[in-house]
Amino acid sequence: MTLDISGPGDLAALPAEQLPVLAEQLRARLIETVTATGGHLGASLGTVELTIAVHRVFRSPDDVVVFDTGHQSYPHKLLTGRAADFDGLRQAGGISGYPNRAESPHDWVENSHASVSLAWADGVAKALELRGEHERTVVAVIGDGALTGGVAWEGLNNIGAARRPVVVVLNDNQRSYDPTVGALAAHLDRLRHGKFDGENLFEAMGFVYIGPIDGHDIGAVCEALREAGAQRRPVLVHVLTVKGRGYAPAENDEADRMHACGVIDPVTGRPRAAATLSWTDVVERELAALARDRPEVVALTAAMRLPLGLGEFSRDAIERVFDSGIAEQHLLASAAGLASAGMHPVVAVYSTFLTRAIDQLLFDIALHELPVTLLLDRAGITGPDGASHHGMWDLALGTCVPHLRIACPRDPARVRELLHESVGHPGPTAVRYPKATAGEDIPALSRMDGMDILHRSRNLPLDVLLVAIGAMATPCLEAARLLTDRGIGVTVVDPRWVWPLEPALCALTARHQLTVCVEDGIADGGIGAHLITAGARDGGPRVHALGLPTAFLSHGSRTRILADHGLTGDGIAASCLERLSASVRAR
Repeated sequence: MTLDISGPGDLAALPAEQLPVLAEQLRARLIETVTATGGHLGASLGTVELTIAVHRVFRSPDDVVVFDTGHQSYPHKLLTGRAADFDGLRQAGGISGYPNRAESPHDWVENSHASVSLAWADGVAKALELRGEHERTVVAVIGDGALTGGVAWEGLNNIGAARRPVVVVLNDNQRSYDPTVGALAAHLDRLRHGKFDGENLFEAMGFVYIGPIDGHDIGAVCEALREAGAQRRPVLVHVLTVKGRGYAPAENDEADRMHACGVIDPVTGRPRAAATLSWTDVVERELAALARDRPEVVALTAAMRLPLGLGEFSRDAIERVFDSGIAEQHLLASAAGLASAGMHPVVAVYSTFLTRAIDQLLFDIALHELPVTLLLDRAGITGPDGASHHGMWDLALGTCVPHLRIACPRDPARVRELLHESVGHPGPTAVRYPKATAGEDIPALSRMDGMDILHRSRNLPLDVLLVAIGAMATPCLEAARLLTDRGIGVTVVDPRWVWPLEPALCALTARHQLTVCVEDGIADGGIGAHLITAGARDGGPRVHALGLPTAFLSHGSRTRILADHGLTGDGIAASCLERLSASVRAR
């Protein structure tokens, strides 16, 4: 389907009676494309009319439009010159699934971590004022789910205290993944139903409040936005939308209104490929089983209960599962409080979002040596969500945290094993696993000081030690077979608990000519980097860290990105051969 809109100028010139037709075209294109590529469908379907209104009233990029998180930004992409490229959504070399500054001058923020749009809007508005550009307006589109994040309230506090022309569009669909939680949800519900007398919370913070508005009535939203823009001061426009609007499988999806989906049948909304057991699925089953036997275990999530595998636990004991909203700092500090009072909190969080709460991990949990277990889902390369969602940083950051033990399971059996060990540990722990199919169990030949020996080349010298970090065990074993076929002796070890380094691992390193640590985190500062330091300190043999660069990696499939950085059997074998050859030449 071709959309005859190349930018906000075309949209402004479109007759009003054509706007509903345009909305249907946008919605059809979203369904057609996202069901074929995967992506954030439900949120974007709900913001079609809202986005049309924003771009009809305001003149991006002269007026600055900032989308919070970016889940709802697909209609924005279609209306700002990217319709012809939309079929490549989230594909390698194609357009991003989030706003992206390199793609368009209409995109301002691309980090796609929730709740920061208001801080950006505040900063941009300050800059425009200082530069004397008083005719420009800053518009921030933020959902009620994102508004549960503490940094969003810091933004409201600063914007509301000033008189700068900032329009906050509150896209209220009553949910992030799950329904929005907390006192904010109750306040918004009162506003939706006209049960609020006197000054509401936003007015108390310095905003002119307009709403609530039917977010699927383009004319009504345009009228409200024009009124807001004319105020030339902070205004909050409260817009009510339906997540998944216009697509029955999304509207009927009780879990999350098809917030995100893989490749699905556009008619039924069901996955085209047969379901496979993911790492998250394994964690979900084992955590629920473990919690049945241990009443002190509780689970915490930042608005991602079902995507993080807390569904079964919730069905068993909902009173022991806590959703903080999109508030990771609160989440970890609250976990510290729970642990200090005798519980064992299990905090489920995407690896990339842990970075938002490093302060709390350090000074609320680790400083107090509290028994809190972090489940770091989507660790390593996540694939099509791109730079801000790859879980590349957790190992480098985690190894800086005193008292923290980090486990990286290689297979489903080790997930179960290490989860039990984590909950039995008296201090802080983390269990790290990727966004991928869990695969089959990988048996060990033997266990040595808590480490599993997965491979040992028979009748060959101790040439290479491959230290397999978590899911990298499978490509390490493939590399071991390739090297053994060439007469090179290889040992593959899975440390299981990768941090702190086990003395036995350092001793095993010293027995081999070359050690290569393979991890799907950044090589600088990760486990391999610490092995290098330990080897140099002990005067041991050469150690090489094979991992990801310290860089922001674009979107693409997990398989392709890992291959691009040598994290396959062939790539690991080639790296070993290169270093062995260099060692021979050096002699």
